[in-house]
Amino acid sequence: MKLKLALILTAVFLSFSCSQDTTTDSKQNIVNNRQTTGSSANDILSDNTFKSLVIELVYVEGFQPRQASIDNFVTFLTNHTYKPNGIDVQVRSIPSLGTETYSTEDIADIERENRTQYNTKDKLAIWAFFTDGKSDKDESNSVVLGTAYWNTSFVIFEETIQGLSNSPIEPSRSLLESTVINHELGHLLGLTNLGTDMQTDHEDTNHPKHCNDEDCLMYWEAESAAAISNLSNTSTPPPLDAQCLADLKANGGK
Repeated sequence: MKLKLALILTAVFLSFSCSQDTTTDSKQNIVNNRQTTGSSANDILSDNTFKSLVIELVYVEGFQPRQASIDNFVTFLTNHTYKPNGIDVQVRSIPSLGTETYSTEDIADIERENRTQYNTKDKLAIWAFFTDGKSDKDESNSVVLGTAYWNTSFVIFEETIQGLSNSPIEPSRSLLESTVINHELGHLLGLTNLGTDMQTDHEDTNHPKHCNDEDCLMYWEAESAAAISNLSNTSTPPPLDAQCLADLKANGGK
């Protein structure tokens, strides 16, 4: 049976709540980091407002991504965004909640409890969470590897990735991690037709918010078992195609 590996995009607005005692400015910064996916594409890509990035990379103990994957993440950002004051990655772990299955709202609740980095005057913050357990959208022939769910937030289902990598017939873990991370980041950058305007019509009408070029990182088959087989024959994640690159450049990116 074919196994579909879904890099699921949840382009929805999850409800905002803030129980801690914070200043009005701090509350507004939190609200600004809880908008719809793709709505901060220009802010991430350009240096019009934000001159630097901080990546708050949090993982459940025992599910830390490979350092090569983190390095590839930073390289991807460096290659496509203008951040003259640099990109800072802050890595830390949290204990497991002991949950086997997570909904997107569950993941958002974990972020609400644990995120510490939010946008400031000229620094934009991205939350990247690597979790144990699996998505509640997993099915017998389909599993979710990642979800972009707010404008600066995504989750990687690291336990699922670990179960699908590093065997002789599977891709290396860092390659699979990097592919999923870059794909979800692509959605935060507004790809495809998700906050970054298309310069040419290249959205796959059968798979919305994905590119119609089968060799592109944002192609829907990056979510399929065929893609996993293809990754076994390469050492680098799929690149963005010329159409997606043109979109990013038109929206303030490199």
